[in-house]
Parts: sequence; structure tokens; C-alpha cells
Amino acid sequence: MIKDILIAQKQELEKKTGELYIERFTDIKKLENPLIKVIIGPRRSGKSFFALHFLAKEKNFGYINFDDERLIEVRDYDSIIEAMNSIYKNPEFILFDEIQNLPKWELFANRLQRQNLKLIITGSNSKLLSKELATHLTGRHLLINIFPFSFKEYIKLEDKELTSHQIKEKLDNYLIYGGYPEPLIKNIDHKEYLSTLFNSIIYKDIVKRYKIRLAQKVEELAFYLMSNIANEYSYNKLSKMTNIGSVHTIQKYLSYLEEAFIFFSLTRFSYKVKEQLSSNKKIYCIDNGLMQANAFKLSPDFGKLYENTVAIELKKREMDRKINIYYWKNQQNEEVDFILKEGAKVKQLIQVCFDIKDIKTKNREIRALLKAGNELKCRNLLVINSYKDGEEDADWFGIKAKIKFIPLWKWLLK
Repeated sequence: MIKDILIAQKQELEKKTGELYIERFTDIKKLENPLIKVIIGPRRSGKSFFALHFLAKEKNFGYINFDDERLIEVRDYDSIIEAMNSIYKNPEFILFDEIQNLPKWELFANRLQRQNLKLIITGSNSKLLSKELATHLTGRHLLINIFPFSFKEYIKLEDKELTSHQIKEKLDNYLIYGGYPEPLIKNIDHKEYLSTLFNSIIYKDIVKRYKIRLAQKVEELAFYLMSNIANEYSYNKLSKMTNIGSVHTIQKYLSYLEEAFIFFSLTRFSYKVKEQLSSNKKIYCIDNGLMQANAFKLSPDFGKLYENTVAIELKKREMDRKINIYYWKNQQNEEVDFILKEGAKVKQLIQVCFDIKDIKTKNREIRALLKAGNELKCRNLLVINSYKDGEEDADWFGIKAKIKFIPLWKWLLK
């Protein structure tokens, strides 16, 4: 039976290798490292395709996809390896897809690495993977993050040079439809695909895995958050808005949604850890298309889409351990969207403003930047917007600084 399953998977794999591949802006040479390569990211974001692109270049490799309930039931893991060796003729490399579904996978992977096999494993649950990696594979693994297409990768679909005007037009589509590879490459209906994907993640990766009895409550929370992207939240407020009585249950469900790479949260910046922990957080979605397909909204809110897009790009940098990101808010409820911190130092403050033609809006955004910059001792102040490019001198009651402006499309391609 195991051999039949793996043969069927191999046949599916052979179809995949003939599909269009868009090169990712992640160093593929990392996969040559002798350590266990762990590729994490949202379901259907292209993790296995990224690995396959590397392995297909004259590598002798085997493939096992653990997103199959029949394999999860198998307790003799050696029988799985025996079947794979038979089909793939004792491969040098092994790609394990969605390995978090396999009980005690980390011990299995550890044992195979000690046998000098070169492992590449993928997973769609950040906490399960990171927890087990930290416990059992310390110092013996290399983490690689793969998200849906960035705008840079999305532009590569055209396979030709584009004018600035054409790039701006592409940005509008990207903001609404997002970067999930399959609907873009195969011209599948975005809304239907992303709605189905969303339901699959909720029920397969959360409800089934954590044996949640009231599945509709998780779904209600997810839909509510989808419709309130870039807004602050507290566990108490979420409890009232979703009729989930327990704050503890809200915390648990939200952690599951974040572990499954649907949402991520930003903490309010403070030098005091207690204040950070007690303050409201802000919620963002891992992909604009996923948000648009599942939110209770009829028309796009480009202000929210701009902010969410910037949040995603910054989150990638944070997951690559380049920066830490926060938002800033003072007692007057003036706010800066993103605070970028490297080590102990605040490196940059970013406001995202879709339309700064309105003078009141522009002044409000700049005033908050100046106040935050003054408080945090940071002079690197940026406004990401729809059209303005350049610098301006700004002054607010003696607080002076240069404000940089950059259009979103240009910032995303830098």
C-alpha cells in the first residue's frame, strides 16, 4: 500500500516539474547546505516547488508528501523509507512535504540526517515546526521562509521589461488579488481558489489538528479579523464581537490562526516589556488576495491594502531575523504604522498613506512621524504613498526633520 501511495505521488510530482516556475528572491544555494533544510510558509505558497526547482537539476532525490492521511497512520517509518528507496533508487536527497502531519517527525528527520541523508522538509505550521526544531534539531537545521509571491516576483510573471505606468497598473491587480502562485500562473478564479484554500486551512490545519468541537467559532473569528485588517484588537473586544465567551479561547484560536500563516500581529512599541504585553495589538493578513476573497467587504479599501502589503514585506524581513517590527501610538492616539528596530536601536519609522493629496491627512501623518521620531531618537522618517517621490523639510512646534516620500511600487521593487 505504501509503495502505491508513493508511486501515485511521484506521478503527480512529474506533472508539477513541467509547470512554469517563477524564480523566488530567496537564495536557492541555501539548499546545498549539508544541514537539514526546513522550508516554512503558508500552505500553497510554493514551498515544495521552490525545493523541486533545485532538486530537478540533476539531483538524485526522493519525494514523500505527508499531506495524506494514509501515510500518517503508518507507524513503521522504516517501511516508508524502504518503499521510497525502491521507487527512487536510493536517493541522495529526500524532500518531505508537510512533515508536521507526521507524529514525532523531528526524531525521524534527526535519525535520517545521522545516516548522512540530505533532507529538505516543508511545513505549514510555524509553531509546531519551530518548537520541535528548537528541541531536537538545534544547530543542525537551516530555516528558509517562502511566502506567496512578492510584488517583485509577481512582476516576473510578465517575463519582459515594463514601463513605470505598466508597473503601477500591475500593482493595482497585485493589491487586490495577492501573490498566491497557482491562480496567477494557471489563470484560475482567484476568489474561488482563495476561499477554498482558506476553508481548507481552517478545517484541516486547525479544527482537525486541534480537535476543536465548535468549528464555526474559529471561522467566525477568522472572518471578523479578515474584515478588520490593520486595526487594533484586544482579546476582550474579540471575545465580545465574536460571542466567544472565554478570553483564553480567543487567545488559543488566534494563536492557531497565526501558526497556520493566515494572520500575524504587531505589538505596540514600548521600551517597557509590561506595556508591550498589556497594549492592544494590530492584525494583518499574510496575503491581500486571501483577505479580499474572505472579508465582509464589497469594494477594495486601498488604504488597508497598501498598509497590509507593506506589513507583509516587513514581516518577511522579521522572519529572516533582519529586523523587529512594531507600531507606535501615543496618549493623543496619534499613530505611526511601522517602527523598524535592529538590535536595541530604532532604525526607521514608516507611515503608509494611500492618498496624501488631502492636506489634513498629510499633516496628520507627518505630525505623528515627527513626534515618534523625536521620542524614539530616530531621524529616518518615511511615508510610503501612491505617487509622491522625494523629500520635504517638516516642522511641528520646533520638532524638525526631513521626511522621505516614496511610491509603494518603487519601495516594493527596491
